[in-house]
Amino acid sequence: MTLSLDEGFWFVLGGENRLWLTAAGTLPKGRCDALPSHIQAVNFEVFDSWQGLPCYLADVGEDEPGDAFVSIRQLMEQGDEEAFRLAGRAWQLVNFHRTHRFCGRCGGAMSPTDREWAMRCEAGHVVYPRISPCIIVAVRKGSQILLAAHHRHYREDDPLFTVLAGFAEAGESLEQCVAREVFEECGIEVSNIRYVASQPWPFPHSLMMGFLADYAGGELRVQQEELVSADYFSADNLPRIPPDGTIARRLIRLTLDAIKADMP
Repeated sequence: MTLSLDEGFWFVLGGENRLWLTAAGTLPKGRCDALPSHIQAVNFEVFDSWQGLPCYLADVGEDEPGDAFVSIRQLMEQGDEEAFRLAGRAWQLVNFHRTHRFCGRCGGAMSPTDREWAMRCEAGHVVYPRISPCIIVAVRKGSQILLAAHHRHYREDDPLFTVLAGFAEAGESLEQCVAREVFEECGIEVSNIRYVASQPWPFPHSLMMGFLADYAGGELRVQQEELVSADYFSADNLPRIPPDGTIARRLIRLTLDAIKADMP
């Protein structure tokens, strides 16, 4: 597209969910001609709006983009939830274009449609950005909460413990998914499953739907393929837990607040 010189927010992505930030560590905002020349040359398109300004998106490619690019998680860790949401949306759209260059039905080349975020092949088959529904659940047992250390972000010197999560399967309700995932990963049954909130989670295209549940029976048995360990923790001996801005942290806090409210 031909860039407007109007002010906007600039989401420049490269590599694997990496975002270009200014030297001050902030999301670029302003006029296009204020951006570095090598960024101005990138092909941008509008994908959203924020604070009354357009949000521009560009993909500089799948190779390592350089030191000025950081994980989009940094915006979440900085507490900028809306910037993180928009960067996540931008990354999901970039990932969608990268992974749908050819049609899964006929094998022909695909191109973006004009009126919506979709890709169409010459035969007319249209596909939309993939969204993978996931559950994430905090389980309470009396005055304790169930937390687990997952292989994918385990550090032996300072392990991160979080709540349980998993993808919904075909023909399964979200509540059924909660019960199945908890049983598969930890060997226990749960009851009183209730929905709390959702959070888009762009790694790469999940929609996390958060729940609370109560322990209903069974002995803790860790699924070794998924978890390093799992245990019940009280509020005064918590391990390292996910940062603010994550739905996992919100579920943990809600559970601990409920436990505190029930204490004599």
